[in-house]
Amino acid sequence: MDYPLESIFVETNGIRLHVMQAGPADGTVLLLLHGFPEFWYSWKRQIPFFAEKGYRVWAPDLRGYNKSDKPRGIRAYRMNHLTADVVGLIEATGAKKVILVGHDWGGFLAWHVAEQYPHLVEKLIICNVPLMPVMQRNLRRNPLQMMRSSYILFFQLPWIPEWSARVSDWKLLVGVMRGSSREGTFTDGDFERYREAWSQPGAYPSMLNWYRAFVQLKRKKSASERIKPPVLLLWGKQDAFLGANMAEESIVLCDEGRLVYFENATHWIQHEEAERVNELIFEFLGKGEKDEGVIGVGLGDGAVIGAHDQLQ
Repeated sequence: MDYPLESIFVETNGIRLHVMQAGPADGTVLLLLHGFPEFWYSWKRQIPFFAEKGYRVWAPDLRGYNKSDKPRGIRAYRMNHLTADVVGLIEATGAKKVILVGHDWGGFLAWHVAEQYPHLVEKLIICNVPLMPVMQRNLRRNPLQMMRSSYILFFQLPWIPEWSARVSDWKLLVGVMRGSSREGTFTDGDFERYREAWSQPGAYPSMLNWYRAFVQLKRKKSASERIKPPVLLLWGKQDAFLGANMAEESIVLCDEGRLVYFENATHWIQHEEAERVNELIFEFLGKGEKDEGVIGVGLGDGAVIGAHDQLQ
């Protein structure tokens, strides 16, 4: 049956987050965390698929994005606040554990929740983003990654990034998303939705504050960087922003992990390879047919590497 999208607001960690929901009320909760510069709409190809498979899908606008609250100041976007938001969402679902999925900044956040609160995460699915300590290490030691991430320095400037985005009617953001994705990934209609989200009062400065907090505020080092819940890491190797080496560096820090490379996909893997991404997640959750494909690194779209079999 078709499940309608439901728009609700959830009080968590002292703020109110907008959440789109779909699927049967008694289904296993699948919590989808988007990245920059998207919002819940990032998961438009995943929400109906998993709702139809019987999951209760929650896709929030994260703190600072679209219709969710936008606290002022960089300190409001520290990782501990962002993590507490997600923990509050999990508690609001009424489930003891959820399946957690993240892309880009939502992926960093999902990794961190799974590390700090493993008892709340049944399984973890990450799309094209490494563990935060892996990212930080590469930003210090890997010249190529430093170059790929140089835009983060521009985001540190006061008011100029916000002004330049608005004065151009968001052409810079649209150009970056189009230029870093496969042709046809995003439609004009998609960008109408994105422009509407970016234009929400206070949204863009809040979105940039995620980056400003990352650079300007110290993050408390975790006692353990290992990830205990089972992990599926999906990675498009044509990512213009994040090197594929960080996928392998991250998966070895998982107690139970599986890394799947897509040779021809970019950073926007859940858009470009939606059908395959959905199938792999469904299989990982124990519902779909098992992939008996080639095991190895970089052997074509959907090539799989088992963390313990190949990397340790």
